[in-house]
Amino acid sequence: MEYKDYYKILGVERNASQEDIKKAFRKLAFKYHPDRNPGDKASEEHFKDLNEANEVLSDPQKRSRYDQLGESYSSWQQSGGAPGGFNWADWTTTQPRGGGGYTYHTGNLEDLFGGMGGFSDFFQSIFGGMGGVGGQSVRSAQRPQATRQRPIEQPVQITLEEAYRGTERLLMVNGKRLQVKIPAGAETGSKVRMKGAAASPQGGAPADIYLVVEVTPDPRFERKGSDLYTDFDLDLYTAVLGGEARIHTLDGPVVLTIPSGTQPGQTFRLGGRGMPKLRSSNGTRGDLYARARVQLPRQLSAEQRAQFEKLAHTR
Repeated sequence: MEYKDYYKILGVERNASQEDIKKAFRKLAFKYHPDRNPGDKASEEHFKDLNEANEVLSDPQKRSRYDQLGESYSSWQQSGGAPGGFNWADWTTTQPRGGGGYTYHTGNLEDLFGGMGGFSDFFQSIFGGMGGVGGQSVRSAQRPQATRQRPIEQPVQITLEEAYRGTERLLMVNGKRLQVKIPAGAETGSKVRMKGAAASPQGGAPADIYLVVEVTPDPRFERKGSDLYTDFDLDLYTAVLGGEARIHTLDGPVVLTIPSGTQPGQTFRLGGRGMPKLRSSNGTRGDLYARARVQLPRQLSAEQRAQFEKLAHTR
């Protein structure tokens, strides 16, 4: 059996915090998710490795056992251990060292999102219990058996417009298609709970699935909480004399009255044109702030130049 370096798979140090591990997993899961790489078997296999690494390193008990194994395996290598000679029997037991009697359970990741396959032989041997049964270890006879289902997190990307209006995603879970609603106002880091969606293969209590939202950048807008910021072009003559300008919003263009003497970078507030406030019962929205980007003429006619020179002398 081949040792799997879960820290290397996630690209984190062995002393990485739980937050570092979570961030690394989300970043790589977005990159290698099969939905983003259709037909790419290498990405699919790497995505499975990422899920497996996260399953171990995000669980303090599994991680502790894995770290003990890693220290033992490293010491064996440094002592000149022959390939294939490591004593895996010390680690493929039903109980972690230290006698804690914990139950390990993988959730049901192998059945999630299109059936991307189960866990590796390495994982099953170290965490799968006696004979690698279904990703679950067994407590000692002195303690009652129990299954502990941890929530499962799955990253999902949406656009800013989808976050503005709310959207849905169709997921395949345990062979069933589920339509999941993502509410208007969702932002990066928002979680949508699918209660009891991941059934236990051992008949235990089902696990919850949390969709972890990432809102992809929109080149037109900058988001700060429920407020949006955008730039708009304004010609010099309208900035000086006043007039009107068209401002793009997520509901379409609106006409903004421009006062005379508007300065470059001057900001105008459009109340209620920002993002919906998540969990707001009355549909409250943030504001849209539009910054004037005054366009100076690159070429002047002789008459225009003369007019500007006349203005310059009257300052």
